[in-house]
Amino acid sequence: MKKRILYLFALQPLLFCSAYAQTKQLTSIPYRVNVQADTARKQEIIDKEWVAVGINKPYTLQHDPSLPFNGKPSYRFELKADDNSLEGYSAGETKGRVELSYSYATADDFKKLPASAYQNAQKLKTVYHYGKGICAQGSSRSYTFSVYIPSTLADDVSTIFAQWHGTPTRTLVATPEGAVKLLSTEEFLSLYERMIFKKNIAHDKVEKKGKDGKITYVAGKPNGWLVEQGGYPPLAFGFSKGYFYIKANSDRQWLSDKTDRSNIDVEKAQVMKPLSSEYKTSTIAYKMSFAEFPKNCWITFDVAIDWTRYGNEAGTILKPGKLDVTMSYLKNKKQQKAHIVNQQEILIGRNDKDGYYFKFGIYRVGNSTVPVAYNLAGYSETAR
Repeated sequence: MKKRILYLFALQPLLFCSAYAQTKQLTSIPYRVNVQADTARKQEIIDKEWVAVGINKPYTLQHDPSLPFNGKPSYRFELKADDNSLEGYSAGETKGRVELSYSYATADDFKKLPASAYQNAQKLKTVYHYGKGICAQGSSRSYTFSVYIPSTLADDVSTIFAQWHGTPTRTLVATPEGAVKLLSTEEFLSLYERMIFKKNIAHDKVEKKGKDGKITYVAGKPNGWLVEQGGYPPLAFGFSKGYFYIKANSDRQWLSDKTDRSNIDVEKAQVMKPLSSEYKTSTIAYKMSFAEFPKNCWITFDVAIDWTRYGNEAGTILKPGKLDVTMSYLKNKKQQKAHIVNQQEILIGRNDKDGYYFKFGIYRVGNSTVPVAYNLAGYSETAR
């Protein structure tokens, strides 16, 4: 009887809508990994290819056999109104996330290296650079993933459900005098011993003695040093201001300027008309109204990317990128396929030494607290 009920849900997604919040068959995924600063233990690796990041509550990330994809349970993500736990880009702004990261490292990735390699990678926040899931800077790659958006999702939601991240070159710094330098690991660790980094800003390390005599260190005043931390994701699929959108970002500056917030507004933007500053470009590659976005069915995106090639310390564009996206789904039992971004030349990427990795889930932005819940599945990537 249970199998028959599951089958009916799979065939009739409209029936599933009313049962979307039920949790009887859901299995919570309890582990989270800081991929920048820690390796993933065996029990933390999900379905042999993912690790989870972000908020860890029983409902935020679950296996969902009641909404399978290709015969396997999908991943159900959820954030409630009070689940924002991160600082936003602006003062007083918040954001929340629960995602699966395709990139991570394990202890085996460090097995043949000196013991100091892992310790240093923790300090540099580059542990994941030693593992899986990062494609090379300037490479070409194809990606596939699927999303199931229930009709119960509010139209004023503000969330990214799939994004590609850069991998910042953490030993790239700016001195208090403004000189940009690529340090050796040893040179950077010398700074690390004297400073505490908050995002991209270095603070003097101040010794503090507790009542019990225990010594701890806190961040003092900013000392003028800056470190590379990254910026907006080079590519994001999401919902904002009543739209589904695909946004591409490019930053050709060798050391990113975090005060430059060139990030195009999906509501005001024209498709393929970029917003640019001296170094950064932000482009809406595609958008449609949230009301028109198909609900209660699996939407599969096939994405082909030629990542932009950059000139490292020269801060130049050596070769523009290219983006191609199709979306397909069943509507009235008929297969629908739309070529929504057709081999468009576009600036997409970051001027980092290393490349990019994929994450999907919920990344709720823009100070939004609108509840979010949907499912994702079917990820794969291949070199082209």
